[in-house]
Amino acid sequence: MKVISINVNGIRAAARKGLFNWLEKVDADVICLQELKAQPEQIEDKLYHPDGYYRYVHCAEKKGYSSVGIYCKQKPREVHMGLGAISPLDWSDVDREGRYIQADFDGLSVVSIYLPSGSSKAQRQVFKFDLMDRFESVLQNMLREKREFIICGDWNIAHKKIDIKNWRGNQKNSGFLPEERKWMDWLLTDKDNQRAEPLGFADAFRIINRQEHEYTWWSNRGQAWANNTGWRIDYQIITPGLVDKVVPNSDLIYKIERFSDHAPLVIDYSI
Repeated sequence: MKVISINVNGIRAAARKGLFNWLEKVDADVICLQELKAQPEQIEDKLYHPDGYYRYVHCAEKKGYSSVGIYCKQKPREVHMGLGAISPLDWSDVDREGRYIQADFDGLSVVSIYLPSGSSKAQRQVFKFDLMDRFESVLQNMLREKREFIICGDWNIAHKKIDIKNWRGNQKNSGFLPEERKWMDWLLTDKDNQRAEPLGFADAFRIINRQEHEYTWWSNRGQAWANNTGWRIDYQIITPGLVDKVVPNSDLIYKIERFSDHAPLVIDYSI
């Protein structure tokens, strides 16, 4: 089973850069997209409905903003639009921004999630921290369910020094704050994790690749792409039952073509 996650930074712009031509060649089973920046009526052209896929999008109320989607070959048993569809907490503020969609299959759920950035202003960082706090109960409930989860998306957090080129200069910046990194420590089981009781999810990429300088996002400023001055903020976070299902020869980060300021994360699972 091949799963792709990519923040497209505008699905219409990514399409013009050849995203759907590439997706046709890759032939993934599930494709998770973030930051579509489009309303459903703006992406009704056949280009956005490739043959052989079911498409589901959860769009922000604000036009041209956020929004997530899932394309899948197999029709899901159920699709949950927003966190309010799976959690009793009040998620109206998050769901208005179109940040979560979940497709349930037999014994497996695949999520496309777009966590906010806190870099634009202090209030957005407060919103990000609040979302993270509330999301903990959702993650805990996932581990209690009798199914596996693949949570794909732009988490807007670089977990460790290995995941960001200029880590020294970014320790006070959103996306690499100590509180954010500690939260990722709590989320993930990792051989380098120093916390006594991590939640137990795993970073699928790091199961099979421990190398430095592996990034998924590069600023459009300066020569970040050319110099590989990047951040690894896009993940496929998986439940423990999938840890031994990650295929070692996965394509991983695709950088031959550029469809946005993020690179696609491509991982195969033996399921």
